Amino acid sequence: MRIAIVHNAVGSQSSLDDQDVLVQVATVAEALNRLGHQHWTVPATLDLASLRARLESDRPDAVFNLVEGLEGWDSLSHLAPALFDAMGLAYTGNSTEATFLTANKVLAKRTLRAAGLPTPDWIGPVVPWKQVRGDEKPGDSFRLFGSASSTAGRAEQSAPMPEGSAEQPARWILKGAWEQASRCLDDDAVVFGRRDEVHAQLMARAAQFGRPWFAERFIAGREFNVALLADGGGPRVLPPAEIDFSAFPPDKPRIVGYRAKWAADSFEYHHTPRRFDFDVADGPLLAELERLARDCWTAFDLRGYVRVDFRVDDQGRPWILEINTNPCLSPDAGFAAAVERAGLSFDAAIAAVLAAALSRAAA
Repeated sequence: MRIAIVHNAVGSQSSLDDQDVLVQVATVAEALNRLGHQHWTVPATLDLASLRARLESDRPDAVFNLVEGLEGWDSLSHLAPALFDAMGLAYTGNSTEATFLTANKVLAKRTLRAAGLPTPDWIGPVVPWKQVRGDEKPGDSFRLFGSASSTAGRAEQSAPMPEGSAEQPARWILKGAWEQASRCLDDDAVVFGRRDEVHAQLMARAAQFGRPWFAERFIAGREFNVALLADGGGPRVLPPAEIDFSAFPPDKPRIVGYRAKWAADSFEYHHTPRRFDFDVADGPLLAELERLARDCWTAFDLRGYVRVDFRVDDQGRPWILEINTNPCLSPDAGFAAAVERAGLSFDAAIAAVLAAALSRAAA
């Protein structure tokens, strides 16, 4: 089979997380070689007309989609599958709609709430005014688009979280509404304050970065991720992994921030290992994480391969943080680790992703 590996173009000034896509390209290319497929790489930019012309000329049987954003904007990741849809091309991973809904973290949280799935409360997003109107308006530079109270969003048990009314302060974590790979996420993103105080910090971040920001109620507990892989008519849930924060000092926020993922010389990078071995007592929790991951697959009409990130509070309740469509395929990333733990070869996983793409195109 002839496969075009399409990825976001990377330059010498690209960030470490953007450059990682080249590792994924090489890893996928090696797997396709072993599977006997012909392949070539196609860098993608915002010049979609040129990308279309290239693909029309190459006429691949399928596209392996590794586009994580375009020209530094994660919010544009859905443009690649949208183009493939318009061209009638088979492509790996998730649909245009699912990519858009999950890339926008607040839209994802609203979808989770609508499906009765547990996700922490949030404030925002706060969007710079120029992104809403396309111009500047003195004295009114930001817009707040909604928030969620603590009384909604559990399927079977609606349990308000104990803090965070307009008057009572709580812990929050500040996140870019579209940013992936934990960009701009480090210890100073975890804050304590009332909602109005947190909103002021969101405004400051939106001004600094020129992009939408939101705040999510911080769950000070365990962190898990669950990977899913297309398997015929439905997903195969791979073994859940937990991030081990046991080496962190008591006063350090237990998060997997940017340094933990990308700064190889940092404390966080070397002290956030994942583990797959659990006590028998964790059995019911692991079963609940698997159920919720399957529910996410259904609610977002997911395909191909996915990773769902969770926090578990001190009462043992899991909360869905986000859904990562087309998660990182680098050899040291969580998806590859879960594949190995499941007893699968990486090549078998890539073959399953390709089979799902071709099946969808034929439907």
